[in-house]
Amino acid sequence: MKLKTIFFFFSIPLLNYAQAGNVITKQQELSEHELKNWYHKDLKEDTIPGISLDKAYKELLSNKKGKEIIVAVLDTKLDIHHEDIKQQLWLNTDEIANNGIDDDQNGYIDDIHGWDFLGNTKGEYLKYENTEAVRILRKYTPLFKDKAPETISQDQKELYELYSKAKKRVNDVIQEEEDFIKYAKNWLEVYPKAKGYLNTFFPKNKYKISQLDSLSNTKPSDSLAKAHIQFIKRAITYELTPEFYEKYIPETQEALKTVLNVDYKERELIGDNPNDNKDLNYGYNQVYGDVPFQHSIVVSGVLAATRNNNIGIKGVSDNIKIMPVVMVASGDEHDKDIVSAIRYAVDNGAKVINMSWGKDFSLHKDWVQDAMKYAEKNDVLLVAGGGNDGRSNDTKDFFPIDYKNDKEIIDNYIVVGATTHALDKNLVAFFSNYGKKNVDVFAPGEKIYTTDINNKYEFSRGTSIASPITAGVAALIRSYYPNLSASQVKKVILESGTSYDIDVEITGQNGEKKLIPFSELSKSGKIVNAYNALLLAEKMSKNKK
Repeated sequence: MKLKTIFFFFSIPLLNYAQAGNVITKQQELSEHELKNWYHKDLKEDTIPGISLDKAYKELLSNKKGKEIIVAVLDTKLDIHHEDIKQQLWLNTDEIANNGIDDDQNGYIDDIHGWDFLGNTKGEYLKYENTEAVRILRKYTPLFKDKAPETISQDQKELYELYSKAKKRVNDVIQEEEDFIKYAKNWLEVYPKAKGYLNTFFPKNKYKISQLDSLSNTKPSDSLAKAHIQFIKRAITYELTPEFYEKYIPETQEALKTVLNVDYKERELIGDNPNDNKDLNYGYNQVYGDVPFQHSIVVSGVLAATRNNNIGIKGVSDNIKIMPVVMVASGDEHDKDIVSAIRYAVDNGAKVINMSWGKDFSLHKDWVQDAMKYAEKNDVLLVAGGGNDGRSNDTKDFFPIDYKNDKEIIDNYIVVGATTHALDKNLVAFFSNYGKKNVDVFAPGEKIYTTDINNKYEFSRGTSIASPITAGVAALIRSYYPNLSASQVKKVILESGTSYDIDVEITGQNGEKKLIPFSELSKSGKIVNAYNALLLAEKMSKNKK
């Protein structure tokens, strides 16, 4: 569910240095230039725990030429006209644009750059979807409404438990959203009062947190003054602005009417049956458009923004061609759309699929796993974000999952957690999910500079960012070492990552903070490293010949 993405605020570590092995690591506030590309840096050479991409290009790839690799981005609509993205788009050369004919006979008419499974032939497209929990309520309320647990038959207990969990989740989220609206409205009332108070001391409206702390110390018994100062300190720390709340109040109100509403007819516009996974030829060819949740552009930038155009940012590789496949809106993804999108990507030449989304419930998880097996059969690697709930994926499922009865059923799926540039207890981003069994590896995912709509750029965060960084490295490997299979590329990424002998802070099941070795938070215990991955890939590639 996407509603909570609005709470991922940015913060920067305080000024200090920490020792990691024999390397002095940089923990101070980074310069603007460093901050915009820290995740490409190398721990040893730059004292920043990035993925060593710059080092890889400098030392390993300068005289090599790789092959083109299609990476499908299964996500929201994409700003395909962005200055830093437009050169990297996949082009279906077997299709003639806008002639209304399925020239390549793949089942999709005029799919020049990809496909939108949330649109229709009128050019209309879905902006809001229900959460999966709401769909579960819609399906099972007629069966279980007003029934006491002791009256449920043995063969229906599992379904009743699912229904009960979904009902609680929906009620909890509705309450959270209503509380957010109240808080936001109150914040907008308090903000001008707090700013007005500080203008008495800072007429030019310029001050740092250290200055606010000094002012607070001069007002030891003035509770109102301290409240105003603390309010503005939080606003500065978390980059909160009136514009932020003015934007998200109406969006949250709309979510209550749609995303969390059992009566919302989410598939009426599309016109398909979401419970029929045999009907895959629905949707429309328009992969760009104005949607409230602009996510694909953020993902695509770190993956493959043009490297050699002297503007914006640099993606992982110019050999990547982005195939936009739209199946994400505000809400939760339909399992049918996941299946359709994976099969479309596989059938049309993608070698890597990025999936920067996920959900806590899945009505048709077997459908999705069959699609993942289809990708494995066709040698396609799947890469996904591990989730942004700050919890363990070993104790609670985060779908899609690649295991059944506690056994892994495929070997072409990588789940990624998110790290920061702080090599101390804050190495793992506070929001990132983790799991020794069900998260494979970590990658940078905090304070990442990437593309935004309308030729803009922004800092973003989330395992949604760590995933395309990892997918980009996977594509880099497949570009230069195409004889390696999807499962071998996964093996390379997990084995070649950088290990950090450090304890990091996580939130336990009871909400308590605790320190745990970083190596215990994922299957590999490592952070993705492009330089090491290419070295290992070359060795593995030679051994395979």
